Parts: sequence; C-alpha cells; structure tokens
Amino acid sequence: MIEAVITQTGGLAWTVVAFVVALSIIVGVHEYGHYIVGRWCGIRAEVFSLGFGPKLVAWRDRRGTVWQIAAIPLGGYVRFLGDADVASATRDGTVDPALARQTLGGAPLWARFGTVAAGPVFNFILAALVFAGVITWQGLATERLEVGEILQAPPGVVNQLQPGDEILAIAGHPVPDWPALFALPETLPPAPSHDWTVRRGGSEVTVTAPDPAPPRISGVSPRSAASAADLRPGDVVLAVEGRPIARFTELRPLVEAAAGRPVALRVWRPGVGEADFALIPREQDLPTADGGYEKRWLIGVTGGEGYFRPATRTPGPVEALAIGARQTRDVIWGSLTGIVAMVTGQIGRCNLSGAISIAEVAGDAASAGAGNFFWLVALLSAGIGFLNLLPIPVLDGGHLLFYTWEAVARRPPSERAMDILTRIGMALVLTLMVFGLTNDIVCR
Repeated sequence: MIEAVITQTGGLAWTVVAFVVALSIIVGVHEYGHYIVGRWCGIRAEVFSLGFGPKLVAWRDRRGTVWQIAAIPLGGYVRFLGDADVASATRDGTVDPALARQTLGGAPLWARFGTVAAGPVFNFILAALVFAGVITWQGLATERLEVGEILQAPPGVVNQLQPGDEILAIAGHPVPDWPALFALPETLPPAPSHDWTVRRGGSEVTVTAPDPAPPRISGVSPRSAASAADLRPGDVVLAVEGRPIARFTELRPLVEAAAGRPVALRVWRPGVGEADFALIPREQDLPTADGGYEKRWLIGVTGGEGYFRPATRTPGPVEALAIGARQTRDVIWGSLTGIVAMVTGQIGRCNLSGAISIAEVAGDAASAGAGNFFWLVALLSAGIGFLNLLPIPVLDGGHLLFYTWEAVARRPPSERAMDILTRIGMALVLTLMVFGLTNDIVCR
C-alpha cells in the first residue's frame, strides 16, 4: 500500500514537473517574441514575467525592464509601458505625453501589429527548430535499405539479419525502397518468418527473418487504454482473446470487433517474458484520406516496425529545417481542421482537452525519453501559437483583428465596442478552459 502511494505520488510529481517545464519553454519563447519585437519597434517593456502571482525572483536590466519568475507557473506576460494589466489593456491619461511613443497604445500601427504577432510567430519558429533538432538527433533512414540495430525478439523467433545488411527482397518480392517495404504486408501473407534476400559483404545471401510487420508495439499513445494498462514500446502481442497473431495489422480488426468490451492480450516483454493484459478500447475520431473523420475503437498503440531499426544518416541543417517547417505547417493545419470539425459536429466534444490531459501527456512523453518530450514541446508550441491567432479578444488574434479594423477604417474601434468584445472574448476563453477541464475528467 505504501509503495503504491509512493509510486502514484512520484508519478504525479513527474507529470507536474514535465508540464511546468514544457509550458515554461513555450510561454517564455512566446512572451520573448512580444518583448524583443516590441523593443525593436521602440516600445518599452516594464515587466517580463514567467508565471503569475507573487514574485519569487526578480531583477532589473539596464533598460529598466523587470524580469521575474512568479509563484504560479501557468503562463506569463509582458507588461509594456502604459498597459493597465497583463492583457495589454491601455491605461489612458497616466503616461507622460513625452513617453507616449514608447507605449503599446501610442506606437504606430505597424509597430503594434508586429509586436503582437511576434508571440505566435516565435512559437512557430520554436516548433520548427525543435522538430529539426529532434530529427537531426534521431536521424533519417538511409536511402539504401540498410539494417541498423537488431531488436530483441520473443524466444523461438529466428532473425538472421545482421547490421549492415542491405535488403533486396522478401519471400521473392523485390523491395526497392522503404515505402515498398512498408507496403509489402498488404500483399505478403503473414507468417512467423520469411526468406529475406540481402546483400552482405558484397554478396547476395538468403537468410531467415521474421515477418516485416510483426505485432511489435513501437509506440504507446498517452492517456490511452494501452498506457493505462502499462503496455510499452518493445512489447510483442502474441495473442488477442486467445487467438495467436503474426502481424500487427491483425490486431486492429480484433479490437474493432470488441466494440468497447474488454480485450485480453497475451504479451511478451523483453527481459520479463509473457504476461496477460486486459484493455478496454476507447472510441476516437480519426481523420480519413478524403478529409473527413471516422469513429474507431482503439487501444492506443502503433506498430509495423520489424525486429530491426533502419540505418540512419544525419540530415543537413537545411533539410532538417525544411522537415521541421513542414511538420509545423501540418500541426497548424490539423488544429484548424480539428476546430472546424468540432464546430460542425463531425467529431465529438472529447477531442478538446484541457490542462490536466496536457500535463498527463507531458509526463508520459518525458517518461518515454528526451526525444519524445521535445517533440511534444514542438507540437504544443505550434498548437498554442495557432490558438493565440484565433480572432478572439484577449488573445493575440483579437488584438490583430482590432488593428486590422483600424487600418481599414482609419480609426480604432470605439472604447465601448472594445470593452464589450473583450468581455465576450474573456467569457469565451474561460468557457473553453472549463469545457476542456471537464472533458479531462469525463472523457476517460
């Protein structure tokens, strides 16, 4: 009992720490974007705060900006000269007219627009850089189908592949590239092993090796049935409901057939051996190739990885940044289409998560390794940057909407209109936060 409490307490602490670290990185970069672009535009920052509430640590730089770390690590802000609050509401009549140009409200329209837009833009830049860094660190598969690390397989599984082997064919099917290897299970009958033709030491040899897509788990989704049951990457599913399986694709129809009923898995784990797990699939909305969504019962595992890893190469900085930028673009597009699908009723309410779910995901990602954690930081940074651009007053997108109105109408919106819209925006944001937190509790 005591050990269970200690384990749960330690897990909670790890989750909180991972969440705070991830959020602090994202918020810090976001607010620094506002600060530095504002400074370049001649707008003076009075306070740069990481967190809210009482100050824990504070210091003043030579420009007069107070940099502080506050007690509540759930966000941050930059308060510019002339701001009435941390939301950059203008404080009229209390700033020396000689300093008006150094306030956000008194700066030219272009300076205000650039300063506000810089926060989300810096989030996108952070996402692309982190994606690129993780890709550079982990590497990309070589163009040649070269075997890298050999992974441990269950007892009795014959794997005669060796690091450095170049894969040429499997069971007589030519394999010219990695996409062809991944597509091969669509036509190759599942079997415990096949004849693999490889180039080894300059000669072509035929060896016995496992199916190219065995039921080996390569990833576990946070907050999924598999995560709750403590399935782990590297586990091999031997049987589902007592029925042996030889390929990962055989798992899906058996889970779907359960339609939410508990599913019994027989699993082999490296260094442990065989064990039984019971999981309850969860219904989720997944995007389809035609742009729509479909509901499917999932346990939250990914696979298709054989008992080896491809040999990798280190991409150059330009290639890595290009991949990182594309990944950031995909996150933004996915966020946009997800919101549209939720508003139009194509997907359910449980697709909107709150702080609790994000914290749990951060904890799971950190537990899975630094690469997974920083990949999550990049995902969240791109997503938060996009959400901040939504045209909702109190968000950056709301400020940009007001500035766009001012540019077109040649005058700012009336104080009364801005006050009403800001109140509506605040109510909407608070409602979404409560809605997300409710989903965190209900949608499990």
